[in-house]
Amino acid sequence: MIGPGKAELLERIDRCGSIAAAGREMRMSYKRAWQLIGTLNSMFRDPVVDSTRGGPGGGGAALTETGKKVLELYRAFEADAAQAGAARLDTMRAMLVDIPEGK
Repeated sequence: MIGPGKAELLERIDRCGSIAAAGREMRMSYKRAWQLIGTLNSMFRDPVVDSTRGGPGGGGAALTETGKKVLELYRAFEADAAQAGAARLDTMRAMLVDIPEGK
């Protein structure tokens, strides 16, 4: 559905106002960024990103209300999961080999 990469792309689109610029920031091809947005837009009842074609006046993209809500819910889910799994991660970290500094 949505994971860290798509969430980051949505955040960057929200900040940049452009799918192309957001993709460039992530070192992602324009085509790949559009594919991910197309996938997201088709998954939800309402689109998550609204875009206008480029041209003399320039194009742009913005998160829709649905897109903003999806991103908000995903980030809340991430925070909940991190909190719920913190003790287990600490236990795993305690099992790691100590690596001397400089290596």
